[in-house]
Amino acid sequence: MKDLLVSIVKGLVENPDAIEVTADEKNEDDIVVYHLHVDENDMGRVIGRQGRIAKAIRTVMRAAAARSDEKIQVEID
Repeated sequence: MKDLLVSIVKGLVENPDAIEVTADEKNEDDIVVYHLHVDENDMGRVIGRQGRIAKAIRTVMRAAAARSDEKIQVEID
């Protein structure tokens, strides 16, 4: 899942070397939280206008996780 998130975000940012993804352990609801860190200058590109790109990233990631019977959440820090 980390690799998928990184590959999606790499196409959006100008500084792909600054992409960092960390994953928390499953919480009580069996949800894994992925924290995405990008360069300060690329934050607007990842979030998009009115959060549309961020919402699309979360939707794609949830769909991919559902195929492997996982529950995930993506936080953009």
